[in-house]
Amino acid sequence: AGDGDCGHTHARAARAIQEWVHTGSPPAAPAPLLSALADLLLEKMGGSSGVLYGLFLTAAARSLLNHDDLPAWADAMDAGVEAMQRYGGAAPGDRTMLDPLWAVAQALGALRSPGAELLPVLAAAVQSGEAAAEATKEMEAGAGRASYIGSARLLQPDPGAVAVAAVLRAVLEGLQG
Repeated sequence: AGDGDCGHTHARAARAIQEWVHTGSPPAAPAPLLSALADLLLEKMGGSSGVLYGLFLTAAARSLLNHDDLPAWADAMDAGVEAMQRYGGAAPGDRTMLDPLWAVAQALGALRSPGAELLPVLAAAVQSGEAAAEATKEMEAGAGRASYIGSARLLQPDPGAVAVAAVLRAVLEGLQG
């Protein structure tokens, strides 16, 4: 859907991140790490996805400046989603990359509960994000490039939503490994 560049854009981002990790020294602290990643994606990823990821990560980084405990990560996810909604103009249900991010943010709210454990909550959140990405298959496109195409031609899940779910799955697997 859209102009068909989603896979190329995400592949370009993945290569840039791999090069950054192998040749540089990414910051270890969460806020500077997310901020540097936002800058990298804004510079190297390109397209509207690069801008939206940059906005998301910048807002999440700001939220983590003073705290990086588990509830702060839920707050950071909320801040990123809110920034993406505000500047990107999409809402949950618009068949965009925001749909899985919103679902993940809702599930990560469990990190605010006493005794919450990161990996089980994150695993459930990633599953919610994957389900939300798949559910875009049945949605009418209300924002993004797919909104320019008739819904009868949109037979697959939103590519940006699927890419977000894949990124989140990779983060989970990286933390589990």
